[in-house]
Amino acid sequence: MPSIFSYQSSEIDWCENNFVRSPIIAEYYNTISNVCFFILSAALLHLNWQYCQKRSVPMYFISGIFSMYFHMTLSYVGQLLDELSILWTLAVAYSVWYPRAHFPRCIKRGHREKQFYWLGGVTTVITTLMSFIKPSINAYALNCIAFHLLYLTWRELKKCDDQRVHRMAKAMVLWWVLAITSWLSDRWLCWLCQAINFPYFHSFWHVLIAVSLLYCFPLVMYFDVTYEMPAFTPKLGYWPSDSWPIVVPYIALEEPHKQC
Repeated sequence: MPSIFSYQSSEIDWCENNFVRSPIIAEYYNTISNVCFFILSAALLHLNWQYCQKRSVPMYFISGIFSMYFHMTLSYVGQLLDELSILWTLAVAYSVWYPRAHFPRCIKRGHREKQFYWLGGVTTVITTLMSFIKPSINAYALNCIAFHLLYLTWRELKKCDDQRVHRMAKAMVLWWVLAITSWLSDRWLCWLCQAINFPYFHSFWHVLIAVSLLYCFPLVMYFDVTYEMPAFTPKLGYWPSDSWPIVVPYIALEEPHKQC
């Protein structure tokens, strides 16, 4: 019986194995493509230094570390570390950034934040335990959380008149659609990958979802400042310039009042 640390002990059906060329080539690119998480995380921290001085920022490059390990080994342990790190990063992000205006109705008035933390913590622990039952469906479940995030974004945009924020949200959704298309292609269109001899859709997923998060985090920060920092006005900026076709968005804090 293979060890849970052994190569390809994961339950996922690896399409790369069906290629004439070595599957190691595909996994090499799947591994190094995670470098984008480290680069973009550093860019986010540097550009959003004002916000980071006021609020804690969950670092999503941690997921990149375990994703690299997973694709280096294709092991069962690597798969769980990869997926559970994403789950717990999302749990931390929800606890830090979830607007009180959108708290579930089951949370009563009073110590609402404490109740929400308990609800999120219990849900995360239960989900973690369930992840061991059928690991092959974990990735699908994690991707479904994106729909809830898109729903929250839509509700917030309805209350915001800043067109630059709407522009950033559209860019985030565009990159996410490209990313999820690459991920689904890698999972469901193995025959197409074989036909065109292109087993690199999962590598594209890593890069595209990282870019999508590059727009998602400043968007969340913008609304967080609106809700939690009334002394500041969130101002959306783009590095290196607004006129560039590809930019890195960031949030600057100004005083004294809000726009949205």
